[in-house]
Amino acid sequence: MKRVLIGTMTHEVGSFHPMHSGYDEFHHLWGQDILEAFNGGGSTTWGAIEVLKERDDVEIVPTYAAWMNTTGGLVEKAAQERMIAEFIEAVQGESNIDAVVLCLHGAMAGVDVHDPEGDVAEAVRKHVGDVPITTPMDLHGIITDKLLANVDAISFLHTYPHVDGRETGNRAARNVLRMMDGEFKNPVTGRVKIPMLARGNELMTATGKFGEAIRRCQEIEASEGGIAAGVNIGNPFTDVPELRSNTIVTVDGDQERADALAHELAEFMWEHRNLWFADLTPMKEIVELSENQDGLTVCGDPADSTASGSSGDSNAILKGLLEHEYSKSALVPIVDAPAVAKAFEVGVGSTFTVKLGGSIDTERFEPLEAEVYVRALTDGEHGGRRDKVPARAGRTATFRLKQHTVVASERPAATTDSTFFLAQGEDPLQYDFVIAKSPNGFRIFYQEYANQILYADVPGSTSADVTTLPYKLAPRPMFPLDEDVEPGF
Repeated sequence: MKRVLIGTMTHEVGSFHPMHSGYDEFHHLWGQDILEAFNGGGSTTWGAIEVLKERDDVEIVPTYAAWMNTTGGLVEKAAQERMIAEFIEAVQGESNIDAVVLCLHGAMAGVDVHDPEGDVAEAVRKHVGDVPITTPMDLHGIITDKLLANVDAISFLHTYPHVDGRETGNRAARNVLRMMDGEFKNPVTGRVKIPMLARGNELMTATGKFGEAIRRCQEIEASEGGIAAGVNIGNPFTDVPELRSNTIVTVDGDQERADALAHELAEFMWEHRNLWFADLTPMKEIVELSENQDGLTVCGDPADSTASGSSGDSNAILKGLLEHEYSKSALVPIVDAPAVAKAFEVGVGSTFTVKLGGSIDTERFEPLEAEVYVRALTDGEHGGRRDKVPARAGRTATFRLKQHTVVASERPAATTDSTFFLAQGEDPLQYDFVIAKSPNGFRIFYQEYANQILYADVPGSTSADVTTLPYKLAPRPMFPLDEDVEPGF
């Protein structure tokens, strides 16, 4: 019986989020509880487990899993060190390991730990020795030299918005089995570092130019000797020393081929670098467009994306709707623990004056004082992305503000689909205007329902205009932060 170890640690950090992420904000599981929790669904962890379970000669060795339902700020020093220690301790408690699948996001970072995934991979490699190690990762991960030196192949997500987590876990697990079985005898990796940050609609793989690069990656993986290929565009909001874009190709036994393919992909990304910008619309124009458009307008708020590492307390779009006298109905999510606390104090059916927004990111947002009616109060729990583990938005209050509905939660909630809203008794499809705090992930759900999709040009810690962000650690020069950047490859 072959023993294949699995472990999970995923978190997408926004370095410009004013708050840090604590240990208790993560879900933590050990051993067999991991197999019970990740039983179905769309995660990379389930995808890996699913493939490994197909083999009668494989024993799955689950160790440790830590993840957050949403993104957040840099992980507190003590919390980061504790999670790394717990992961390593769980791994070191196992012996006679024949292969490893590490399910990582890639964009995790702590206040004082810039490369937690690399630290974990290095410790795992030291413990298990020369056995195959693969990892499924988000294409928005940070690829460090340490991480790459300690895994044999990285299987990146091939879709944006992301819908292939399970399939990516499948690919990583199949690769580790083929290495373990001797089908792939000598995996070698080519990697090109690209001094570039990328955002914008052309990165949507089904419709944008970026899709051409991803389809080339899929061709490489399907070719003889092809193991894994990906274009990693980093997470522009994780400000760490190895933030950049990368092309990474792993093939069996041919370093020259791996290097050439990685270079080919890098040249494509650099040649089209002027396409990787977001198309943002001022609020006045958004109001006019929505007023003149029948049906549902979905307004993306990439600058305050709780899917990318923001605080979620931006009221900029709400202010714009009120300032420009939007006459239709809007559904507005916001993170505002003080407003929720006051709502629970006065109770359902009460009307009171509240300050909405700007309770966390006080440098970017001023609170909006408004009279609201309390329509509903809930515990904020709703269906999460992983079975048996609900998402936790904290206590949640639903307010009526003029003709609009504001759903305020104590903690960030994913607003890329209707799940969170429906749990509060609100159907976003019954509104004229819905805010999605996301750059593009909301399209998976809203694309078929929206009459138009717009992106607001408003401030925030995850602004799609990356030139507005206060980078301190990212390497420079970097396109588009600097002029006359040379690619260096």
